[in-house]
Amino acid sequence: MNYFPDQDIIHIAITDVEEFESLELSPNITAELNVNGDLIGVEILKASTFLRDSILETTQAKLLQLQHDRNAA
Repeated sequence: MNYFPDQDIIHIAITDVEEFESLELSPNITAELNVNGDLIGVEILKASTFLRDSILETTQAKLLQLQHDRNAA
């Protein structure tokens, strides 16, 4: 995994096989594929925002579940 702070990009390489094509999964996430269509890497643009939002969503969901569990007991 490499982070490029000047561009705020995270690149996760699963293997060092040459990229054949890429597939946009969402506006800021791209899957890199080899010639067989296997996933070989992922690139995340605006990485700091993506990670912040992902962590907040996960944390908020867990907190809501804990509150729900307490109220159900």
